[in-house]
Amino acid sequence: MKQALFTGTHPSSRTSLEELTDRVASGDHLAFAALYDTVAGPVLGVVRGVLRDRAQSEEVAQEVLLEVWRTAPRYRRERGTAMNWILTLAHRRAVDRVRSAEAAAVREHRAALLDHTPAYDDVTERIEAHLEQEQVRRCLRTLTRAQQQALGLAYYHGLTYRQVAEALALPLGTVKTRLRDGLVRLRDCLGATA
Repeated sequence: MKQALFTGTHPSSRTSLEELTDRVASGDHLAFAALYDTVAGPVLGVVRGVLRDRAQSEEVAQEVLLEVWRTAPRYRRERGTAMNWILTLAHRRAVDRVRSAEAAAVREHRAALLDHTPAYDDVTERIEAHLEQEQVRRCLRTLTRAQQQALGLAYYHGLTYRQVAEALALPLGTVKTRLRDGLVRLRDCLGATA
């Protein structure tokens, strides 16, 4: 009775991960079971390397494998191996979990600060921070549009260099050069006027 729920035939041990992913994309439960057995360990390893916490790592690894089941039709062989695609999903999901935890800590910290009445020195610090922000904005305007775009994606949106390269449809080396040159120019501008 249970066998009737599955489509396709049982994957052989020689079935490639790409073939399994294609079969998963068409809803093949047996192929997903075989894919799961093949990638669960590496996915957990990548996630654990980012999160360190075993319980959270296991939870995120399960989320990643569910995402593989749901998004398998998006996998494209010409963009890389199925294993790289899956491990990229795992790394991104783990980084998202870290960012989420950090954002929650920041929200809690801000909520705690709402109970604090600002002192005179706090007002002075806010004025100094505002002046520094103006100086940074002025220096950002000295960058080329390409440098501003790359720095904005990397530092204001929190994208990795590889994600910036994908977002801008540029080679990774070009993005790294733009970021480096932009940061050098900012350093020089901020150092010269500070």
